[in-house]
Amino acid sequence: MGPWFKGRVRVCVIFNPTAKGDRARRFLAKLEGLGEGCELRPTTEAGGGVALAEAAVWDGFETIVAAGGDGTINEVVNGMARAEGLGRARLGVLPWGSVNVFAKELEIPERFEKAWDVVLRGSERLVDLGWMELGEEKVRRCFVQLAGAGLDGRAVELVDWGAKKRWGDWAYVLAGWRALGEELPQITVRVAGETVRGQLALVGNGRFYGGRHVFFPEAKLDDGILDLVILEEVRRSRIFKYASAVLRDQVTAMEGVRCLRAGEFEMEAEGRVPVEMEGDAVGVLPARGWVERKVLRVLAG
Repeated sequence: MGPWFKGRVRVCVIFNPTAKGDRARRFLAKLEGLGEGCELRPTTEAGGGVALAEAAVWDGFETIVAAGGDGTINEVVNGMARAEGLGRARLGVLPWGSVNVFAKELEIPERFEKAWDVVLRGSERLVDLGWMELGEEKVRRCFVQLAGAGLDGRAVELVDWGAKKRWGDWAYVLAGWRALGEELPQITVRVAGETVRGQLALVGNGRFYGGRHVFFPEAKLDDGILDLVILEEVRRSRIFKYASAVLRDQVTAMEGVRCLRAGEFEMEAEGRVPVEMEGDAVGVLPARGWVERKVLRVLAG
């Protein structure tokens, strides 16, 4: 694959080298075979992709590839934003991980060779970024696909990472079941003068959540609007009803579910409520959120 880089701008690929097993070794071997025009930068710690992407912007790379799942993509985009490089560098995606929702949203193939072809020859697209200012410290973090508070955020905190490597998405399901056994504080969401309360609040930039499940049917990556889905009450006795609605892409039609669309919002809670973005824990409420329209350059299928 190296010859494609002759006369082209170099590409930086950021990836997590800790994955084990034959599939992971094959993936790493493919990365190492990309050629001299491609520089590999492995993460060495959790969250390390942020600093690597920031450095890649300052080093002049015009294409920065996140090789991993949605969490890796989130780190890379936050690093690009921190370096004020959203206009200077573009994002490429090589799907690898337990969840690849953003890649599905962009119609990027999961097969390595086809995904790499999108990096080399795909069309450039401008997409929105969601932002949240989290906690009393007002830490800023952006997301490309999804953020969640309440049950969703608590489940991410409880994920057994060994189980995640073995079972993929099912690790989140098991963690969610554990979280349902806890007392979940009420979340207050304020959007354009309207106040809604619930135990789970999801914020979508795209349509999908947890795979190809459509939680935000009206969402578009470039419309300058965030879509919010708030579940007023979540409990174990309704788990099969929730699961059925998810599989049929009908969560938003359920009783006790509110759907809102806005360019900005606020969230607060009566107790400690964790927040996740792209499947990684990032902070706690209170939070202020907003959208930046068409600021991320991304290579899409």
